[in-house]
Amino acid sequence: MEHRRRFLQQAGLLALNSWRSAANQAGRTSPMVIENPEMRLVLSSTGIPQSLIHKSTGQQCLAPAAGLPMFSVTQYRPYDNELQLSYPAKPKTFPAERVRREGDRLIVSFALVGYDAIVQLRITDAYICFTLEKLEYKGYNGLRTKRVTAIDEAIFLQLPVLNRTRFGEWLNVIWDDAVAVNVLGTDPCARIDSTAAADHRVLQAGTVDSIKTEGVGAALIVTETRHLLDRIAKVEEDYGLPRGVASRLTKEYRQSYYELISSKPEEIDRHIRFARMAGFRAMDVYYRVFSKTSGHFDWRPEFPNGLEDVKRLVDRIALADMVPGIHIHYNKADKEDAYVTPRPDPRLNLVAAFTLKEALDASSDTITVEENPRQCTLDDQRRILKIQYELISYRNYTVTPPYRFLGCERAVLGTTASSYPAGFRLGLLDVDTWPIFVRLTQNTDIQDEVAQRLANIYRGAGFKFVYFDGAEDAPGPEYWYTVSRAQWMVYQKLNPAPLFSEGACKSHFSWHILTRGNAFDVFKPEVFKQAVRTYPAAEAPQAADDFTSINFGWIGYWAPSSQTIGTQADMIEYATSRAAAWDCPISLVGDLPQLESHPRTPDNLEVIRRWEDVRAKGWLTAAQKTDLRNLDREHTLLIDERGTYELVRYSEIVTAAGQKSPARAFIFERNAKTYAVFWHMSGSAALELELDRDAVKLMAELGKPLDMMAATRGIRVPLAGRMYLECAGISRDRVIAAFQKARVITEP
Repeated sequence: MEHRRRFLQQAGLLALNSWRSAANQAGRTSPMVIENPEMRLVLSSTGIPQSLIHKSTGQQCLAPAAGLPMFSVTQYRPYDNELQLSYPAKPKTFPAERVRREGDRLIVSFALVGYDAIVQLRITDAYICFTLEKLEYKGYNGLRTKRVTAIDEAIFLQLPVLNRTRFGEWLNVIWDDAVAVNVLGTDPCARIDSTAAADHRVLQAGTVDSIKTEGVGAALIVTETRHLLDRIAKVEEDYGLPRGVASRLTKEYRQSYYELISSKPEEIDRHIRFARMAGFRAMDVYYRVFSKTSGHFDWRPEFPNGLEDVKRLVDRIALADMVPGIHIHYNKADKEDAYVTPRPDPRLNLVAAFTLKEALDASSDTITVEENPRQCTLDDQRRILKIQYELISYRNYTVTPPYRFLGCERAVLGTTASSYPAGFRLGLLDVDTWPIFVRLTQNTDIQDEVAQRLANIYRGAGFKFVYFDGAEDAPGPEYWYTVSRAQWMVYQKLNPAPLFSEGACKSHFSWHILTRGNAFDVFKPEVFKQAVRTYPAAEAPQAADDFTSINFGWIGYWAPSSQTIGTQADMIEYATSRAAAWDCPISLVGDLPQLESHPRTPDNLEVIRRWEDVRAKGWLTAAQKTDLRNLDREHTLLIDERGTYELVRYSEIVTAAGQKSPARAFIFERNAKTYAVFWHMSGSAALELELDRDAVKLMAELGKPLDMMAATRGIRVPLAGRMYLECAGISRDRVIAAFQKARVITEP
């Protein structure tokens, strides 16, 4: 034993001295320069980045004092026989010890773990790409026979980039108005990440062996910010990526849409009428309109001719001058789908595996297993085990031996009970949190099958854009890969490529696919403005740092009832104006019964129409957008006396006509006069105001006065759809007081 210890100690010292000698020799070697017309990267021979200069401005982009290695490898525990005796069993990262350049390759040595990495350089005018071409084991020595050990993770590009005013975490770019530094994956298998430090952020590109190690690359872009998207577009072109830049530059990119969540074929023209009233230039069709399930996408009975009927619906949308899109679930199958019942597909995802400790007959309600089930879900409708072709629900389980699933119901979801011997394997079915779907594996061909079905529907019906819903339901734990991988499987098959795409969850590679970020779920009218402030308005500047817009929808639509005040014009105006501040679209959920029963639908949709027109024309100035980004202010878009748009700030007259009044009113100033815009939230009546009739004008359209009735102490005006009251020579406070003291008169 003592002889063995001395041997290992001597071997360790030999390796350490070898590394020190190599490092000292490398330290005397001239640094390497890797450059293109826009940048110059200086790298020491020990693999430390020393400088990154943007040439045209001369700006230093690195924090050289950070001293971080550009290359490293990680083992989840040291695997080499000598190393595992020296270090504890936990992840261990080994930095490069020396680097040399041979033509268009960097040879990176990790002598302590016995590996060389071959990093291929592709130097272009737009970017420099680093690709981990190969990992070669060279750890053999004359002391004794060595076995090849594994590398679990590798970093092939790591730079401590000095902070600038903005950082886009999704795109992995640090930038300001002058210069942008971007580390961009060139394929879905590159793990792109960053970590923050005091004065810099470490941008990183690497690999995980469980996904892929060799042939994975990332591009380094250092450029004037105004050229960044052009440089990214070149990477997309050269590496066959989705054209995320081109999508962001299309005219359709700014278009909002009407979300068709349910419709019979004969109802489509009614939806189109409302969509056109709102000025929408696109309509998104939820796949549930025509399909009963996700997975196999069987047709609803209202679409007896299948794809032919869907195409007719889509053609109606296109004929109405709206771009048709499809809203899909694509990485999971309904519990009622043929992937799940009556014979569950072996490729459905399982999140835990167990071994039968005792034989199981076809009627037993207790399952005894070898492994502890303590991490299994106890959520309702998610407690489902899969054993061969049977699905079994359970009520609870034990977490001390003997480990058992209790209260089991056999043959659920239309499957068939059977008997199984001890030693048989079973698993916990990966049911999502809705919980109406089962997630698909991402390491079999089931995702490809589903992608092909969706591609056939997309092309056959004539859809032009896509919403990737449920993106968070790609299985983990490598979400940085599986989330975009599932999207990529579908996207590659879509022909023609979508004009733009949105999605519910994103990873770095998704930037090229989900070019418009995401939409938030609907919020009731009573909390709508606060929800806009809390969610889309908070995310929009973050998305802008990634050169991306988001969707300020989905805006739900409610007619007034005993449960809600209903969707009102000022609510929609708040959302659409905040969206416009960041060049973002909105989406409106097309609930036909609510749209048809709400008395203020024409006014509500007119608000959207104006903002859609402004968005299409690029009418807003930079100063106006800055003002709109103040979330404590509210604005309204007027059509003035000349028929042109005018943006003004306005504020609510709280408790107009009393605490529980159906009147809703806002006040603003323009042209040295005070104005009020007001309406009835749920019907019609009249409003009596203590204002001088000779000093006010009533208008449905600015510049077109209407007759008013005199009242005992002022004026009586109709209270129904949106109206304007122009008040000359009357103070703001006086107008507010008049509205707060106003009386609502129910007219016969």
